Amino acid sequence: MSPQGFDAFLRGLRAAADPSRLRLLAICAQGEWTVSELVDILGQSQPRISRHLRILADAGLLDRFREGSWVFYRRAQSGEGARIARTICRLLPAGEPQLVRDRERLEAVRAARRAEAERYFDSRAAGWDSERDLGVDGARVEALLVERFARERPRALLDIGTGTGRLLEVLASHVGTATGIDISHDMLKIARARLDRLELRNCEVRHADMYRLPFADGSFDAVTIHQVLHFADDPEAVLREAVRVLEPGGRLVVVDLLRHDREEMRRERRHRRLGFEPEEMSAWFAALGLDEEEPIRFDGEQLSVAVWWARRDRLAEVGSERLARGRRAA
Repeated sequence: MSPQGFDAFLRGLRAAADPSRLRLLAICAQGEWTVSELVDILGQSQPRISRHLRILADAGLLDRFREGSWVFYRRAQSGEGARIARTICRLLPAGEPQLVRDRERLEAVRAARRAEAERYFDSRAAGWDSERDLGVDGARVEALLVERFARERPRALLDIGTGTGRLLEVLASHVGTATGIDISHDMLKIARARLDRLELRNCEVRHADMYRLPFADGSFDAVTIHQVLHFADDPEAVLREAVRVLEPGGRLVVVDLLRHDREEMRRERRHRRLGFEPEEMSAWFAALGLDEEEPIRFDGEQLSVAVWWARRDRLAEVGSERLARGRRAA
């Protein structure tokens, strides 16, 4: 270890040497959280939580990033601080009563958030196709996907967050079989009716949670996530689960907004993230053993969308080790 690395290691240990900060580090390993959410989970005052977060972030154990009026915290993703944070989290006793209670409160906050999202999607199901494009010409994005899938013709496609099944309709003739999953029962009712009306017998939809996909490892050779990640409270966890069900050499396609400052999207459309920076997506892909291609950008009048392409590492053992490390670290 270099002298700089040793100093960073000591800073990290000092920063974590507090019961509340250890609890925060464990929670922030489970996704991205705002200060108000962390206050609810730990049951401490906002000034106290903010002080602990600042110490952890200054030591490089947490990432802090602002989007509009919201500030998110998560366990550090890169650098010496990230390695130290992962090591500390692995050493925490999973059965410690306080950590168990924190996880229970974390799941309660997460469940409430997701239930609210499900109610929102149920209420918007009928007009979802027109809303989903978000000011960018969806036909251009669909044409790009059709061109690529017609060339590659995957055996089995999984569409995560399929909504009303529009992407299944678009890609049905270019894949062997296609499965769409969604958390909204009302969305799925529309999707099933659509698939039946169009007699797309190679397509099906299922009710499922994108964080816990009901499929075995390597079940699909293509996975799409179309305008979904900005709703996720833990985008990396969604990607990790997508990669788990993707076979080595399989294709992952993510379509989502590029970073923007339209704060009203949170109030009016329940967006949690205001889009993504290409560098952020690249870091996630690299951590999950994905070989990324150059993303393709589509600009609308006010918002821009990117299509990210990647393949899972063909060395299945390497990919499995990376995913296992990600699950253990979480």
